[in-house]
Amino acid sequence: MKTKFLALAAGLMAATALASAPAQADVKIGLVGGVSGPIAAMAPAMIDAAQLAVQQVNEQGGIGDGETLSGVVGDSACNPQNGTDAATKAVNIEGVVGLVGPHCSGAVLAAAGSVTIPAGVVLVTPSGTSPEITGLEDNDTVFRTVPSDDYQGRALARTLKEQGYEKVAVAYLNNDYGTGLANAFRTEFADQLGGEITQFAAHEEGKASYRSNLAELAKGGADTLVIFDYGDGTGLTILRQALENGFFEKFVGGDGMKSDAVINELGAENLATFVASSPVGEASESLDVFNAAFTGVGGDPDAIFANTSYDAAFMLALALEKNGGQKDGLGAALRSISTGEGEPIMPGEWSKAKELIAAGTAIDYKGAAGDHNFDENGDVPGTFALFEVGSDGFEVLTQMK
Repeated sequence: MKTKFLALAAGLMAATALASAPAQADVKIGLVGGVSGPIAAMAPAMIDAAQLAVQQVNEQGGIGDGETLSGVVGDSACNPQNGTDAATKAVNIEGVVGLVGPHCSGAVLAAAGSVTIPAGVVLVTPSGTSPEITGLEDNDTVFRTVPSDDYQGRALARTLKEQGYEKVAVAYLNNDYGTGLANAFRTEFADQLGGEITQFAAHEEGKASYRSNLAELAKGGADTLVIFDYGDGTGLTILRQALENGFFEKFVGGDGMKSDAVINELGAENLATFVASSPVGEASESLDVFNAAFTGVGGDPDAIFANTSYDAAFMLALALEKNGGQKDGLGAALRSISTGEGEPIMPGEWSKAKELIAAGTAIDYKGAAGDHNFDENGDVPGTFALFEVGSDGFEVLTQMK
């Protein structure tokens, strides 16, 4: 009996010791994207690419002393209120130490202003392109792995002029994304290059018909309509109704219109005169490595913003490793892992990065979408291409400068 009692006591003591030992906690980052709403067809590949980075980190040792990196998915629905709500849940309920996303500019601006900047949480958006993001007073907490629309709008304008477009009408969604891209395009195309914009009009989201808008846009006599909107939403409706009613002969979209939904809904045979611009990764070994890895887990490496989403998550993980898994000082750590100097780290090279960081050796992340050496505003330069619709979907027509 005494022996049994002693054995029981020993077992209870061991159980108590185990219970009192600190559990190995996850290091959480938020993956906040437009899971629903106007870019719902684009969001899955972006989330999956970020999750690939999380998977690679965990397969090669995790954060710090074996802590698991966890990607907590939230839905910003591509609008400011949902972006704020999703960020609030991620920061205040889930306890994330950094955020990848939101995906859309309005959601980025709202989430940053209302949630992440006050909380001192670093936000890295892979697709929020509005020029307004540049001017945020963010205490070095807002970054992006995609270039501002100020670059894209101007590059698209220059490319269209080189392609022989002289007279266009412009329709843009009345939100931060559409307005920023349209204004950058107009400044370059009309003010700098002497192109003619016959009509320049904003439209609201979600109407059943835009035929009256299109009739007004067509009055200036342009044969080309430039659409700055989303191909999963209002932009698709406008393009469909323009084609059905013969308002224009040629169509140009920004990156939001480079959606498979456009091809799936309208048919490639009806899009012979449609082109769309988009940021693209620079040809590099890093891009090849990412493409192979993402293909290996069933992803489409050509999906828009897949490589920028991967880079945002992998860079945030590198910064967390450098910063001991803590949110304070994470912005400085993020800058330090991609400066153009140090030992090169390519996508997926987590164990190598861990060893170098532990040894105090400087590293320089070479991203799938390019070298992300952030400027003082957390912005990066980028490269773009103009795409046409071919037999296999979107195909590069020409590089944009």
